[in-house]
Amino acid sequence: MELHMRSHRWDARAPDWAAAAAAGFVAGAVLMVLELLWTTNLMGATPWTIPHKIAAIVMGPDVARTHDFSAAVVGVALVTHYVLGIVFGMILAAVMAPFRFDSSMGMALAVGAVFGLLLYLLNFYAMARLFPWFMDLRGWPNLVGHLIFGMTAAFMYRKLEGAR
Repeated sequence: MELHMRSHRWDARAPDWAAAAAAGFVAGAVLMVLELLWTTNLMGATPWTIPHKIAAIVMGPDVARTHDFSAAVVGVALVTHYVLGIVFGMILAAVMAPFRFDSSMGMALAVGAVFGLLLYLLNFYAMARLFPWFMDLRGWPNLVGHLIFGMTAAFMYRKLEGAR
């Protein structure tokens, strides 16, 4: 029987950027579906509330004040959400690869959960200073959603890296 001791010290190991982008895209899709479900079921809001708030990052604060369906708003929200998901997936991979946090699924999921927590704090506390319409979305549904985002991104990255 072989005993594998894997160090989590920094190692000059580059991430698999394609896997990171795909992982962020998938995790962004999962988060988007959760946000839509929770917005309508837990907040009693329309399914267009979150897309309006996301699109307002690009289109301006007036968009965050409306909640009616708009194809343009939904399109901008989708592009913004997926681009941010891909960027955050790449940031997570840039942390995981050099420290070998992808050495086991348990480690990857734990790092993904911590990443999701930090991302929640960044989005709903730090970035909310620039985009104050996100303050009213603070709470356990979005915290859980961001934990799931981080864990999904880490899971997918571990599954996809080096699969080419």
